[in-house]
Amino acid sequence: MESEEKKPIGSFKNERTRRYIIYLIIFMGTIALMDQYLSIIETTAIPNILKEYSVTDTEYAWWKVVYFIPTFLIFLLNGLTDIIGRKKSLLILIFLFGFASLGIVYATPSFHLYMLFFTIIIFATVSNMWTIPISEEAPAEKRAKYISIVYFMSLIPLQAIIPPLLSRLGLSWKWMYGIMFLFMIPVLLIWLFMKETKRYELIKEERKLGKRKKHFYGLGVINRCDMKYIIFSGIIWMCWLIVSMFVLWAGHFFMDIHGYSLDQWSLTLLGSLLMMMAGSIIGGWMMDRIGRKTGLIIGCAGLGLFVVLLGLTPIDIARIIAVIAGFFLGFSYVWVIVYIPEIFPTERRGSCLGWATTTARVSYVLGPALAAIMLTVSPNMELFWVFGGLLMIVPIILVFLFHPYETKTKELEVIEAQR
Repeated sequence: MESEEKKPIGSFKNERTRRYIIYLIIFMGTIALMDQYLSIIETTAIPNILKEYSVTDTEYAWWKVVYFIPTFLIFLLNGLTDIIGRKKSLLILIFLFGFASLGIVYATPSFHLYMLFFTIIIFATVSNMWTIPISEEAPAEKRAKYISIVYFMSLIPLQAIIPPLLSRLGLSWKWMYGIMFLFMIPVLLIWLFMKETKRYELIKEERKLGKRKKHFYGLGVINRCDMKYIIFSGIIWMCWLIVSMFVLWAGHFFMDIHGYSLDQWSLTLLGSLLMMMAGSIIGGWMMDRIGRKTGLIIGCAGLGLFVVLLGLTPIDIARIIAVIAGFFLGFSYVWVIVYIPEIFPTERRGSCLGWATTTARVSYVLGPALAAIMLTVSPNMELFWVFGGLLMIVPIILVFLFHPYETKTKELEVIEAQR
């Protein structure tokens, strides 16, 4: 069996040219850019949302709890990658990003219609579907590096550049989202040149020959080991997401509570996003050298520390702290996009990623609820940041208790056999 698995590994390396790998990195980077932009732009949009629809910050947070409940169905989107393939599934993801963004511009006269389209966007942003083709096509020794490059591209700081530009052009704040519909058009043109991954094609052929069992969203083929890693990775991802949701309130913290202008906040956000870019590259480089576990611990410790410091320092210092926190936000997220896709077998990678995402989606109910509670307890947001930062202790403890398999520089087939 081992000899059979080794044959395709070599063929994967030989059949994908360097030029195609570069193309794939750029293409996945454009999808990830849509993903990351739509995930973060809310931090600048929140003051406009509260004003436009006459809701308070706590009311907005509680409504997110209600509207985000359907996002537990994210496994339906991720699982499509194992059913219809990676390429077709990515097309659906791109459409979700683009058309929901356009909907916010033209179809949200009321708060609840806004929340409907916003929920569709959020539903798509945590699928991380764009990590799968890179995981399956990249050489084992460079997997974390290549994925971190894609993530680096996703952090091009459009969130800090576009809002002030839209304001100067006299366009509605809703175009902060709508701009992604326009961005979708060139992304669709790039999509036309994508090839289905070799590993998926091999699995598809083996299913036709009866060598592998067909499955529907992993049902009947997900084993006990898969379940352990789904729960383990899902909880860590959930903690990161909750903290990132707390961080999205930074625009409210600086603009509404401390009186920063849009330009002042955008400059702070720009610095934070640039640091996230640095964190993503350094994180990928380090995880290929010191290992995934050590990299995760460093990232979580740094993120937790600097989020706590946001609530304990004067506002002028907090501005610098927010920028530094961006570095560890990017550094720690590299583990999510590298480790979770690679730890699961190819034949059910999309489905397992979907179930891990569904587990992590607890954060999309718990996160806004915790934010609403902390905004009530601490209107000036000092304890808000302390509580959020302390949550990053949970992933560190979990790593020491679980002892996850180290995947550094190992082929996916080796990981599947040895984990």
